Amino acid sequence: MPISRNTSEGVAPVPASGTVHWIGTGLSTGPSGLGLLCDRAERVVLWDRTAERAAERLAALGLAGRAEVRTLADDALQDTVRAGDVVVSMLPAAEHPRLLCLAVDRRAHFACTSYVSDAIAEQAAVAAEAGVVVLTEAGLDPGIDHLMAHRLIERARVAVGDTAESVDFTSYCGGIPAVPNDFRYRFSWAPYGVLAALGSPARHIDEGRERTVVRPWEATRIHRLGGEDFEVYPNRDSMPFVAHYGIPDGWQLRTFVRGTLRNAGWRQAWSDVFSTVTTGEQERIRSLAKDLAARYPTTDADRDRVVLSVGLDVRAAGGERWQGAYLLDLTGDETESAMARLVSLPLALGITRMLAGALPAGLNRAAESADEAARWMEFLDKAGLRSTFADSVPAPHREKA
Repeated sequence: MPISRNTSEGVAPVPASGTVHWIGTGLSTGPSGLGLLCDRAERVVLWDRTAERAAERLAALGLAGRAEVRTLADDALQDTVRAGDVVVSMLPAAEHPRLLCLAVDRRAHFACTSYVSDAIAEQAAVAAEAGVVVLTEAGLDPGIDHLMAHRLIERARVAVGDTAESVDFTSYCGGIPAVPNDFRYRFSWAPYGVLAALGSPARHIDEGRERTVVRPWEATRIHRLGGEDFEVYPNRDSMPFVAHYGIPDGWQLRTFVRGTLRNAGWRQAWSDVFSTVTTGEQERIRSLAKDLAARYPTTDADRDRVVLSVGLDVRAAGGERWQGAYLLDLTGDETESAMARLVSLPLALGITRMLAGALPAGLNRAAESADEAARWMEFLDKAGLRSTFADSVPAPHREKA
């Protein structure tokens, strides 16, 4: 299949074949997202360690017979994937570059929900030249939070303009127990990953200054939503998203932070965990992670809750002010966890956009514009993932937890 070129927009995407290869069947693979693809794609192939395990998972999701099942092996995948197919990685983030490399080699498109790593960005540049679409950060966080951010920033620009003397942007998301336990958390994914993330410095803007917090939990603050208190702290590096979200150069940022949300009382409940993480001793941290997983697992009887809050407060020198915030608060049920639904459904929507030829070749994140974000959010609302919008928000709560 020759590569077609569009002289005004670069290499045109390889036409989608209609086949989707969904690789991995972990806790983020929900019946909502996978079911949408079974409805929309011409063919869905579910890959797992064994075909039998894939079939069992498909049946557990209520989708028996809706997709083909295969045993995951590199040779089998290489032999099966064709140009224009979509390769979806639901494996750990470390596996994404390998699968993206395979996809580019086969001139197949690629999708995942994880953050863009250096390895993914490098491969995506190669993909762009091959007409391959790479969709990343298309789940919950990152994903739905991007949609909300684009929508808020566009509304504020229309109301206030591209010059403002004080801007506060906050984005917090967390998967928490619907009924808080004494630990204020239950593990539904690799506990070591949770603890390792705490050991990673967080960069953000606070009180008009760029700051790097070596121990993110030390920056924990109270965040009040709908009369309920939560605890929030900065996570990862927020700074690249100033450009990704299209923040005008004329906006003076007082606050810009993307972070994690937890139940009130979390910092106190985790004090012993922080002591271990601070040592940096990997053997001790892994041992603690194993112990915590055994003590605080998510069982079939437990219900998870996801809370996502994105807010923007813009004040212009002339006195004009615009405030707005989105809040999404969802509790899982016996058919599907909130996390699985909120990760797999937006991802599946992004894949349908790929199948329709609506995304350009190269690197894409969930909705790169306000218009595209509006389209995604309208779909999610109709699918039951309805967020509420308020045109006034309190100033960032600065009380430390």
